[in-house]
Amino acid sequence: MELCNAREMKALLEANGFRFSKAKGQNFLTAAWVPQRIVEQAGVDAQTGVLEVGPGIGPLTEQLCLRAGKVLAVELDQRLKPILAQTVGRFQNLELRFADVMELDLSALVAEAFSGLRPMACANLPYYITSPILTKLLESRAFDSVTVMIQKEVAQRICAAPGSGAGSAFSVFCHWYAEPRMLFDVPPSCFLPQPKVTSTVIRLKTRQAPPCPVADEALFFRVVRAAFAQRRKTLANALTAGFHWLDRAAAEEILEACGLSPTVRGEALTIEQFAAVTDRIAAKTGQQD
Repeated sequence: MELCNAREMKALLEANGFRFSKAKGQNFLTAAWVPQRIVEQAGVDAQTGVLEVGPGIGPLTEQLCLRAGKVLAVELDQRLKPILAQTVGRFQNLELRFADVMELDLSALVAEAFSGLRPMACANLPYYITSPILTKLLESRAFDSVTVMIQKEVAQRICAAPGSGAGSAFSVFCHWYAEPRMLFDVPPSCFLPQPKVTSTVIRLKTRQAPPCPVADEALFFRVVRAAFAQRRKTLANALTAGFHWLDRAAAEEILEACGLSPTVRGEALTIEQFAAVTDRIAAKTGQQD
């Protein structure tokens, strides 16, 4: 069976009474070159163990199983159980688990499933849940790399360098945990049903350590979220809104101590500059909400 053949896919789905769920953001691949290229550019080989999130009917799963030492595919939709048994059930190096990946302890799962293998994650992510799943994968610090296919606009924001003005709080988060890189685009014509936007595959090579030291990592991300909450505001104003005990004069004093203009906007800051601001706030006496 050709898993990316639209005619064969439709026959398989009809035979199993399967209908696409808009709520789950289901779009299945109909271009065989896409999963092949994802696996190649992700660097999957016999020494890797791969967690796949949302295998669908299994075209990416199949390519992963042909190259990886082991594949653990986690699927939320129970309706796909008999379909996946038909399409990829033959692989001895595959474990299928029907669960919500957001409810799993990924560090424990990887330690149990991929002993002796280099752990990676791969996924064709539904657009609506891209950020929560990527956050879960990166915060686990369990993977050597994470390769995902997501909406192109989101991919561009994630890969935008902090300080370029094109990023977001989430892109700062991703650059803190990893080094994101855009790999290639996938047009809507490669899916069934066809989405309205272009997709992009990105690879996030996870960092062994943060890009710079910071006194309080949780406070760092609070500063970043405050900076982008109202991105057209100056950073001084954003900080006073995010930290109610901090008045404008104190916020501007912190920025000037970091060598920043009092009129700078958060989108202009690099990760190192965000860390410097965080450390100044942490050191400020009388910190409270």
